[in-house]
Amino acid sequence: MKDRCYLVYARAPAGVGAAEANDLLNEYIEDRARGTVAFHDHFVGRPHGGVAVFHVRDDGELAKLDDLGPLGEWELSVHPLTFSLTAVGFAAQTELTLEGYRDTSIEELRAAEPADKRYWWQHRNSSSDG
Repeated sequence: MKDRCYLVYARAPAGVGAAEANDLLNEYIEDRARGTVAFHDHFVGRPHGGVAVFHVRDDGELAKLDDLGPLGEWELSVHPLTFSLTAVGFAAQTELTLEGYRDTSIEELRAAEPADKRYWWQHRNSSSDG
């Protein structure tokens, strides 16, 4: 098997609240046996759940993606990505998409973005973090 990134789409069953779904998805992605998690985010509203992108290096890591672990009865879909062969490739594909389809860059977007307390990434390295 060769390196490749896989998108994991995970939907919680009815009755699982947002906070619990977020915690369970975080527990799933924390397991290093699934490879390197390059990206994740949680769904707003229903269905609860989220997506993650994993850089998988061997058959054991790939098999572990299908192991629901803490997700129990969730609906899980695992899809290999075409151009994101590594975590670095995933980041490069993001840059290529911005540049090729929107004539912009992450640096330009960052410079033009207004300050907003909801934008956690703007405050991530501030001295108030602890």
